Amino acid sequence: MAKAPILTPQAEDFPRWYQDLINKAELADNGPVRGTMVIRPYGYGLWERMQQEMDARIKDAGASNAYFPLFIPQSYLTREAEHVEGFAPELAVVTHGGGKELDEPIVVRPTSETIINEYFSKWVQSYRDLPLLINQWANVVRWEMRPRVFLRTTEFLWQEGHTAHATYEDARDYAARIHRDVYYDFMVNVLGIDVVLGRKTPKERFAGAINTLTLEGMMRDGKALQMGTSHELGQNFAKAFNTSYLSKDGQQELVWQTSWGVSTRMVGGLIMSHGDDSGLRVPPRLAPVQAVVLAIKGDDAVIAKVREIGDRLKAAGVRVQVDDRTDTPFGRRAVDWELKGVPVRIEIGPRDLENGTAMLARRIPGGKEPVRIDELTALLPKVLEEDQALLLSQSRERREERTTDVSTIEEAAEAAVAGGWARIPWSVLGAEGEAKLAEQAVTVRCLVTEDGGVPETDDAPGALAIVARAY
Repeated sequence: MAKAPILTPQAEDFPRWYQDLINKAELADNGPVRGTMVIRPYGYGLWERMQQEMDARIKDAGASNAYFPLFIPQSYLTREAEHVEGFAPELAVVTHGGGKELDEPIVVRPTSETIINEYFSKWVQSYRDLPLLINQWANVVRWEMRPRVFLRTTEFLWQEGHTAHATYEDARDYAARIHRDVYYDFMVNVLGIDVVLGRKTPKERFAGAINTLTLEGMMRDGKALQMGTSHELGQNFAKAFNTSYLSKDGQQELVWQTSWGVSTRMVGGLIMSHGDDSGLRVPPRLAPVQAVVLAIKGDDAVIAKVREIGDRLKAAGVRVQVDDRTDTPFGRRAVDWELKGVPVRIEIGPRDLENGTAMLARRIPGGKEPVRIDELTALLPKVLEEDQALLLSQSRERREERTTDVSTIEEAAEAAVAGGWARIPWSVLGAEGEAKLAEQAVTVRCLVTEDGGVPETDDAPGALAIVARAY
């Protein structure tokens, strides 16, 4: 009888494979309240690395970190009509505290535009206070009807940036800078996911924004995942909260604003973009552990050598872990590291030690080969960069191969339902066609230009709609 696979094969049941992998790779568990999750240490390690990479880019863009309260007076949300309407079905509201009914209900933070504007209106007095560029790392709560770990949870972790500018052009350019230089750079060059930069249609736009820029990634099952967004808020929130400044001309002017965010959804995107039937495949630039050095047997000389190699690799800048738990069978440990997607395994036993070699197992392209132990320190950085590039090229090839240019609404729906993306002129599809596609659970993910850029307006001539089924 054939041995049952550790994970449900992707081709058999992709959602089941996703859940199996989260469990077997020890990434997360379901929380005690429906829709919540417990992120386990290895899963949180992935998020921490994402935070570190993102935080550096956000600071390079001039923003500073701050923190705002989790609890927001309900009256704040009602000040911007479109915003409260968009979020109303997802709100968690506290009505009692300290054993008493509260004078005013409190909303558990779904996003922070309203409370941050309350303070921006105090902090911004003059044009000299602008631009004001703030980011916070926080948790948010949006009551989720169809939860899925990392992808859609009632509580999730994220960063949310909020900025105030003197002019529309300043705000527009800053939203585009975050979209391109922070999010796109990180997702392509660290996550190894070939995301598409685009503009959301009015129907898909963030509630209260005048424009939403998005990054869409194709998962291995052909569906799209919105990986992050950057919004131009115009002056909608500034009007609601009277966030204004005294201009150089001595006139009182409303600020122009942006907001932007990415979340633990990126962990789900990482899993579904790169994972295979053997488990995760973690991009080396992201990986908390880039290489694991395994002792095959509990031989004193072998143990000493794997520890020595670990120290040398660590000194060379490789994020390394030594696995000398020889009371656990080697095969089980190797499978566990494969499930976790560690890019490189260096396996050493007594015979390897005699030969001065180690077995180098590469998770991303697959395969094993013996290498000289004294060559490992020089070899590993090259191997890790090759494997990083391979993940990105595989992501790009998958998207290009499974994207079809079409000329009718029917063809667009057919391509999406079949497990791919369709590209159709927005002038052909339009808002009416977008509504028809929605009846088949197909959405317009974004608008792009023919050369892969971002249209400047919703009705820009020649704009193409990217159509897909989505998570």
